[in-house]
Amino acid sequence: MSSKPSSVTENNAQVSPQTAEPKTIQKIDRRPLKKAAKVEKSASAFRTISEVADELEVQQHVLRFWESKFSQIAPLKRGGGRRYYRPEDVELLKNIHHLLYNEGYTIKGVQKLLHSTRGNLTGRVSAEAVNAPAEAAPATSNTKKEELQSMLKEYYKKRK
Repeated sequence: MSSKPSSVTENNAQVSPQTAEPKTIQKIDRRPLKKAAKVEKSASAFRTISEVADELEVQQHVLRFWESKFSQIAPLKRGGGRRYYRPEDVELLKNIHHLLYNEGYTIKGVQKLLHSTRGNLTGRVSAEAVNAPAEAAPATSNTKKEELQSMLKEYYKKRK
């Protein structure tokens, strides 16, 4: 008698008791899928939430959150709740992104600014500032930081 159980073969594959043949195990191909070539859309084309998120370099949930905070952002919603952003929506989102991430506004501050300008930020945020590289922003914020630190030092000196 053999010391091995009857349900195991030499290569450790399971054997069904009725047929006495080893079951074949399918191998799953785990190679990453090839990404499709990026196609440029026209300027007037609608954009999906993933396209806008990639363009602004933020997560999709951030855009959904901004929709809840800014009533001016109203993408078209199709079947299944899929969002399509108009070119005007994308421009507004770029302006909001610039104000929040580069100029240091808070959500409430941008809301007030949108309310006071009736949703038109083009006069407040120039196209050059929105499309400017991110390297330009830290230089101005460093000078602001130094200025605020010197003001704080003066305040503490006068307080003593």
